[in-house]
Amino acid sequence: MTWLLVVMIAGYGIGAVGALTLGRSLFVRAAATSGAIIGAGAAFILGSANLLSGQTLTIQISDILPITGFALRLDGLGAFFLVVIGLLGVPVALYSFGYSAAYEGRYSLRLIGAMLNGLLLTLSLQVMADNALTFLLLWETMSLSAYWLVVTEHDQPGTLQAGGWYIAMTHIGFAALVAMFLLLSGGDAMSTSFAAMRANALTLAPLARDAVFLLALFGFGSKAGVVPLHVWLPMAHPVAPSHVSALMSGVVIKMGIYGLLRVTLDLLGGGPAWWGALVLAVGTVTALLGVLYALMEHDLKRLLAFHSVENIGIILIGIGAGLIFRSYGLMALATLGFIGGLYHTINHASFKGLLFLGAGSVLHATGTRNMEEMGGLIKRMPWTALFFLIGAAAISALPPLNGFVSEWLVFQALLGGFNIPVPEVAVAFPLAVGMLALTSGLAAACFVKAFGISFLAIPRSHEAEHAHEAPLSMRIGMAILALACIALGLAPFSVVPLLGGVLAGLGGLPDTRSVFTLDLMVQAPAGFAQVSPTWIGLGLLILLALIPLVMRLMHVNRKRRVSDTWGCGRIGQTPRMEYTATSFAEPLRRVFAELYRPTKELSIDFHPESKYFVKSIKYSSRITPLFDRVLYDPLLRLIQRISRQVRRIQTGSLHLYLMYVAVILILLLIAARWF
Repeated sequence: MTWLLVVMIAGYGIGAVGALTLGRSLFVRAAATSGAIIGAGAAFILGSANLLSGQTLTIQISDILPITGFALRLDGLGAFFLVVIGLLGVPVALYSFGYSAAYEGRYSLRLIGAMLNGLLLTLSLQVMADNALTFLLLWETMSLSAYWLVVTEHDQPGTLQAGGWYIAMTHIGFAALVAMFLLLSGGDAMSTSFAAMRANALTLAPLARDAVFLLALFGFGSKAGVVPLHVWLPMAHPVAPSHVSALMSGVVIKMGIYGLLRVTLDLLGGGPAWWGALVLAVGTVTALLGVLYALMEHDLKRLLAFHSVENIGIILIGIGAGLIFRSYGLMALATLGFIGGLYHTINHASFKGLLFLGAGSVLHATGTRNMEEMGGLIKRMPWTALFFLIGAAAISALPPLNGFVSEWLVFQALLGGFNIPVPEVAVAFPLAVGMLALTSGLAAACFVKAFGISFLAIPRSHEAEHAHEAPLSMRIGMAILALACIALGLAPFSVVPLLGGVLAGLGGLPDTRSVFTLDLMVQAPAGFAQVSPTWIGLGLLILLALIPLVMRLMHVNRKRRVSDTWGCGRIGQTPRMEYTATSFAEPLRRVFAELYRPTKELSIDFHPESKYFVKSIKYSSRITPLFDRVLYDPLLRLIQRISRQVRRIQTGSLHLYLMYVAVILILLLIAARWF
């Protein structure tokens, strides 16, 4: 497997160097795309080979980093996330070749190509890091690479603000991770290798272990976008190039999930039930609020960004359930919860990557992200419409696509909560089931809106009326992910056992590859439930084939008949007669009005000679997310007030600055003397 690692690093490196050094824009795009495809393809094969063989790859290079050296180790958990990176990296790279052509002459294609390869490289190495310094170095490099990609369109409104929020939240989380690793390092010895941290974790006091867990949840949660640390995500995803949005949503935020599993299960070896209960609660709130705010969005990419928040919540629900079951020794159910979370991780990378690429194709063709200005795109962009529909059905958990399988597994894990011997804990599971069911239903409604308003009916703007299909490279990238959504949905009987092997040994979890059946059925432990998406898919195909056969047997007139849609007695239809995104979401806005607290503005322009004749009516409504109102806006105002006070000490006097330094030095010496 070592040569695959070399090919991966070389591919990304050649792609980055080629993008920076070649002259013509076509060569720059070709080099960046080729390098990223080679690197991501090698990452996918390397991760798959590790999962199938169970071998561990270890590399230690002492000369790169001081004290600890640069340490890499690829185990089952890292290999799984490496597969996720490769699965999304290849189609994203291919898509970027056609998509980035529109940036020629406007933005630096060299920087875009180099940063794309740099981001994929650091992501691929991140899941292999085997000591704290290597992990933190790669984490910071990954964050900075993503930042430069987010601010690609730096001259557009809101881009720099979104980049600022992203980098601020990233570094707040980074500070928490540094503190977490310091606690895990064992005090004076400062052992930074993960092997030493596993040993140190056994001797940590319970309070210190709890602090490590809370720091991990905060630090990794800020990267994953859990509520209330999600504030950067709906700002950064819409303004980034669409293939970057797909990569950030599908992989970058999943590094928070990887880090949480690595620390909680691997380094700490699990913990008390309240750890899992907290993760379960955070996941439930994140999932529900994510989908509720997505429903109100008319910006297609911002809608998808809020759905990333929702799906991170679903993943955390599975992980939280697994942690609770593990604390009570219910290992089979614990494994089921973790498998549900991991399965949804790779599924979300597939269908959310596909949806962002589809939204990018729409943006590429129409120049807008506003769904109110779309409509009728299915006739002008049939391939994009088909791929987006597959992604919408998958994220809505409709069988036989992949989102159905992972959500079914998470549901089965939650339904096993009655096995917990403590009623006060067990009661949380039915509540989580209800919240997850509500989230799933709202997600389906949201994507009826997203697909219907964008692709059906008739165009609402000149740009939508003259839209064009995406270039071939972009369509192939979407097709790969559409096939992944179908394959992961139809063949869970081959995926689930591999995920059981990924978890073997982490936190004392058993190897459950033999617990799940290897035929066309996926059966939960102890025969609790079983399902076969393969048979469901086959049944749907048979049903579709029977429809024309029955029509022929019944001698149904199959001749096409063309006529106008009913328009309430009016002849001909106009875009003003269509459902809008606002009107579609209005009933749900009323139901959840206490959460949304919308601000409305209505202005009516009357005729100057009579108020009974109205010239125009202008209506606007705006929703400020709850945590922006309650948490971040007051916090920002407080920081601004403090900053204005602190500015007073900036007098411009060098003598005064030297006095500040002397006073601080004396205080530090006193503190060192006494403490």
